[in-house]
Amino acid sequence: MEKIEKKEKRFGLVGRDISYSFSRGYFSEKFTKLGLSDHNYENFDLANISEFKALTQENNLSGLNVTIPYKELVIPYLDELDETAKKIGAVNTIRFKKDKLIGYNTDAYGFKKSLSAHLKKKHKKALILGTGGASKAIAYVFEVLDIPFQFVSRNPEVKQLSYKDLDKKLIKEHQIIVNCSPVGTHPNIHEKPDIPYQYLTKDHLLFDLIYNPSKTAFLKEGETQKTIIENGLAMLEFQAEKSWKIWGS
Repeated sequence: MEKIEKKEKRFGLVGRDISYSFSRGYFSEKFTKLGLSDHNYENFDLANISEFKALTQENNLSGLNVTIPYKELVIPYLDELDETAKKIGAVNTIRFKKDKLIGYNTDAYGFKKSLSAHLKKKHKKALILGTGGASKAIAYVFEVLDIPFQFVSRNPEVKQLSYKDLDKKLIKEHQIIVNCSPVGTHPNIHEKPDIPYQYLTKDHLLFDLIYNPSKTAFLKEGETQKTIIENGLAMLEFQAEKSWKIWGS
């Protein structure tokens, strides 16, 4: 009897300059542990989001993750958004369902689950550093948790703060500070967001979405001030598992 080969299931990460990617290593290891020899996870490094359509048409894909800088730019290329992704306005997971591409956001799930391990009653307000696609998921979680927050940007829009606005009073009032910017990512490990770290206390919680390096210059500054610190690794693991469920595996 003729042997029927299993059809390869291809997954991957869409982004730009993503050789550092957590996702490829995570899912490759997962597939090996589960004995899924017909599953493969790749990096799709796109110079421009305009390349996305050809990627999805020519590569027989089963599911994608999306990272910087395409979490918002990818939306016009999708057929549907689930309710959470629609509310957030950013997508980091795409399901291929027959002829449709459906966008989801698992960043919010991952952040909420990771944050909950450290959240205390004293953590009443938050600052979100950065205004990209990832920051929208973080803002959504704070809305769900009923924690007031403010965005901090190098180019602030209406109702946003600039880094120059941050003073002792604002830092004291906002006990949670989340870095959603890429500042401090490998190889630029000595860079950090420009905030007045000297006003941090043990009552603050510093959360960095960056996971490489595991302890960024941002987190090291917080540690010096005896704040609670957390990097983005647990969040990434939680969101990756959520993506896996969405893909229907």
